[in-house]
Amino acid sequence: MPAAKKPAAPAKTTAAKSTAAKTSAAKKPAAPKPAAKAAPAAAGPAEGAAAPAFSMPASGGRTVSSASLKGKAYLLYFYPKADTPGCTKQACGVQEALPQLGKLGLEIIGVSPDPMKPIEKFAEKYKLTFPLASDEDHKVAEAYGTWVEKSMYGKTYMGMERSSFLIDGAGKVRKVWRKVKPEEHAAQVMEAAKGL
Repeated sequence: MPAAKKPAAPAKTTAAKSTAAKTSAAKKPAAPKPAAKAAPAAAGPAEGAAAPAFSMPASGGRTVSSASLKGKAYLLYFYPKADTPGCTKQACGVQEALPQLGKLGLEIIGVSPDPMKPIEKFAEKYKLTFPLASDEDHKVAEAYGTWVEKSMYGKTYMGMERSSFLIDGAGKVRKVWRKVKPEEHAAQVMEAAKGL
């Protein structure tokens, strides 16, 4: 009799194990979901593609638009926030290079999601004479693939990727820079603009 009772215990353990295996197997398909969220990569126009159209208010009471730039070469550079260290370094570098870039026939437009008030203050503070445009609804940034998911301190949020697009007189994207380093930007643009 005791011998007959002993095999019953392992049978229960095996049943419990198989139930646990089924439960964990049922939970496993939920794991790939976070990977699907991380998938969105920067889209936007590739080199050689037509530049998306835009029209935005800009510093100095100006309006910048792709229509008004028809036939001209220009640089559209996207930056995260006015008057922050990296954005200031980038803007001042562009301002410094403006005479040379002008000789190459290149117009410059900076774009951020800031409202006009901080943009105007930024332009005045650093004497930035090229237009700084406001893309508050980030529609232009979305068209250029620069409104992306970012993460800081374990939290994810949507924000502006520091990227630039060199566009020729025919409205075609000639050069794309992603995740631009502020201190190198002006020199890179100058070199690329020589080939326009």
